[in-house]
Amino acid sequence: MTEETIKKHIRNVTDFPKKGIVFRDITTLLLNGSAFHETVNLLLEELKDKRFDKFAAIEARGFVFGGALANLLRKGIILVRKPGKLCAETVRVEYELEYGIDALEMHKDAVKKGDKIVVIDDLLATGGTALSTCRLVEKLGGDIVELVFLVELSFLSGREKLKGYPVYSIIDYATE
Repeated sequence: MTEETIKKHIRNVTDFPKKGIVFRDITTLLLNGSAFHETVNLLLEELKDKRFDKFAAIEARGFVFGGALANLLRKGIILVRKPGKLCAETVRVEYELEYGIDALEMHKDAVKKGDKIVVIDDLLATGGTALSTCRLVEKLGGDIVELVFLVELSFLSGREKLKGYPVYSIIDYATE
């Protein structure tokens, strides 16, 4: 299955979450076992020669791909969540959104000094969430190996915010 075939399994929802936005809904891809399998295989191909210890999977759809890949590669998986969702001691980073401030947390013991980490999520948009995840990992002494995404909205220039980090995405939407 090619990137274009996988792209056909992503539903476009207009005016969600607000008017003027085209939301790239991957739930239709996840419903198709073959499309999901091939997507995971493309991500696996990208990562097969990388040396790393764990995935930092961003809530919530990053959990889907991170979990599948962590299982196949026998790697650990760190859950990066919105505040108040994790039960043990956490480390937190706040970041700016176009309409305010948000925050992410991970367990304080999730990353050991020198751990090699791959950040994974379904979508790269403005890059704020991914960059904040990198900051969390680095705050605990981890090193970022790569950031991987299913979809990139390159017209939002998120990759620019992630300069200095290797970034991989399967599908690029260059225009809204």
